[in-house]
Amino acid sequence: MPPEAPGADRPLRRVARVVVLDPEDRILLLHGHEPGDPADDWWFTPGGGLEGGETREEAALRELREETGITEVELGPVLWRRVCSFPFAGRRWDQDEWYYLARTAQTAIAAEGLTELERRSVTGARWWTCRELTEGHETVYPTRLAELLRRLLDEGPPERPETLATEIV
Repeated sequence: MPPEAPGADRPLRRVARVVVLDPEDRILLLHGHEPGDPADDWWFTPGGGLEGGETREEAALRELREETGITEVELGPVLWRRVCSFPFAGRRWDQDEWYYLARTAQTAIAAEGLTELERRSVTGARWWTCRELTEGHETVYPTRLAELLRRLLDEGPPERPETLATEIV
């Protein structure tokens, strides 16, 4: 039986994600895996759920700081919006994700603000070129990230956020 569509009877978690680019136009991705199963792994952009009354912009900057240690960043516009649903750590997560563009010259990573769950499931970070993403065989979310990054680098940010296809894993 296929997984239920997001929001079928569960509220969507509001999430801010960050497409962080360095001066060489490399993108920063985190390497994660299912807790207890390092072989079930993937790469993803920094970010996470909103806390309390914070805005998505505030959440994006907080999550970036907690997950990477990057604080010297220029937060740009929302590039993409995506609804997704996936199993992780014994439950199904339904999310409404907004992807912000950010530029930084700070390339050293120090993930010192991870939650307990993140400490069990995030194993590192890496700066990727668009070519490496395109030619790689790793699982990356969102699944079209290489294509989206190439278009961003070639054309610049869209006039308004692009709505990506819903992804259900």
